[in-house]
Amino acid sequence: MAVFVVLLRAVNVGGTGKLPMSDLKKLCEDVGCTDMRTYIASGNVVLRSPLSKARLKAALEKKLHAYAGRPVGVMVRTVKEMAEVAKRNPFPKGAPNRVVAIFLDKPPPRGALANVSGRKDEELGLGKREIYVHYGDGMGTSELKIPAARDGTARNMNTVAKLAAMAAEY
Repeated sequence: MAVFVVLLRAVNVGGTGKLPMSDLKKLCEDVGCTDMRTYIASGNVVLRSPLSKARLKAALEKKLHAYAGRPVGVMVRTVKEMAEVAKRNPFPKGAPNRVVAIFLDKPPPRGALANVSGRKDEELGLGKREIYVHYGDGMGTSELKIPAARDGTARNMNTVAKLAAMAAEY
């Protein structure tokens, strides 16, 4: 069984999308996953699965839709891919809680950073299937909008590093 990092979009953020991590573990178990370990209550789980990445994503999205009554985006990364996201951070000198990787299903489209708005001091960079943002003054006051990241889910570099380390322990 392969080890994967699963990232859910819009779960337990700002009081919406509540999904207890115990319920997330059960949903993962229902699709054949084992050894689930969650990290903070925002839809992060490291697990083993007999399914391929694509089949795991589809199975979890179906289960989560039934559970939540609405679509819930699921991003899946391998152990190696998660480590690469941390390693390829184009802003290594930025405070890790002010640098995020926005995980996408596909590579960022051509011109992904051309249509951003509300940009102040934020720095932007592209990864394989990520958009990196360094929020110099922090996210709390940022008005940055990245249309190409609309369906993605963001994790700060502290979380990325922790999930990569957890996955590497399997």
